[in-house]
Amino acid sequence: MNSPAPAAGPGPRERLILLTLAALLAGAVLWLRGGLQPQAPLEALARRSPELSVALANGRPTIVEFYADWCEACRSMAPALDAVESRQHERLNVVLLNVDNPRWQPEIDRYDVNGIPHLELFDAGGTTVGRAIGARSRAELDSLAIALMENQPLPVLAGVGATSSLAEQPPGEASPAGSQAGPRSHG
Repeated sequence: MNSPAPAAGPGPRERLILLTLAALLAGAVLWLRGGLQPQAPLEALARRSPELSVALANGRPTIVEFYADWCEACRSMAPALDAVESRQHERLNVVLLNVDNPRWQPEIDRYDVNGIPHLELFDAGGTTVGRAIGARSRAELDSLAIALMENQPLPVLAGVGATSSLAEQPPGEASPAGSQAGPRSHG
């Protein structure tokens, strides 16, 4: 009785087809994940950012961005913020805090973050001097950075306002209209 011959493995042609398919699949995965770049600007900036407590105590003004990985406005603003940080890293801190990380919930509550991107602006002494709500252009980020570094008033931009303590305001007196951007104004 003749037994059937064992099935032969793939021939040279089948191996070539499998190899080609594997290469195409690997290429597609690389393309979908953003190529060979290890990180997009937002992730790279977040990884380089100093700890908030260190930034607020090192004698340099600080821009803190509350962001999320899924936030398109945050992602589109990242290259401009990265450029500011790269040019001014000796004179200015840029700190990114991800709103999806529960570690930052106390800061989210403290700075009343209700929308992103949300920038908190600090002077060289670590005191909050203002905030910017919504996406910012490179020119706007540059003007905010310059104002902080030169200890000048913040530029007049939509969604940017100075912050002040409620205790500084006389009792019963309303705050001036337009003095502070609302958390949902988004520029």
